[in-house]
Amino acid sequence: MVVGAFPMAKLLYLGIRQVSKPLANRIKDAARRSEFFKTYVCLPPAQLYHWVEMRTKMRIMGFNAEAVKPLNEEAATQLGAELLGETTIFMVACGCLVLEYWRQKMHQRLKERQQHAAWDAIRDDVDHLELVLEALQAQVRAAAPLSALEELRAQVEEVRAQLCTPDGDAPSAP
Repeated sequence: MVVGAFPMAKLLYLGIRQVSKPLANRIKDAARRSEFFKTYVCLPPAQLYHWVEMRTKMRIMGFNAEAVKPLNEEAATQLGAELLGETTIFMVACGCLVLEYWRQKMHQRLKERQQHAAWDAIRDDVDHLELVLEALQAQVRAAAPLSALEELRAQVEEVRAQLCTPDGDAPSAP
């Protein structure tokens, strides 16, 4: 099941990425055109990203980089717009995942409620059957005991024997 789900997750991610690309491109274009957006939204994350990237690369190579030269404004704007576009795509994908998780949870809760309702109905049926069984048991206890029935049969046989004559004649009418 997990093996089959993994390609579907990749396919879903690619689909979301393709759908959200036009939105990311519009945001990038707006970031490049607007001075406020460029100065306060694009440049700071781009410069921070460049600084972290350069320090990490220098440390991996074994150099000690104390001062990292900042990017020029055009390159920082381009990098900031790309970061913003990728962040937008990532946020759309995360939103889709959260919505899918929420939908699955709601479906699971619905199934649990249905199971609880079924169990409650079965429990009610069992309780009803217990009451019916107790009533029937009380009726059986209240009925004449078996020995009383045998006594009645014996009396009926005696009455039949008295009504019938021993020589096989039919009983006389009173």
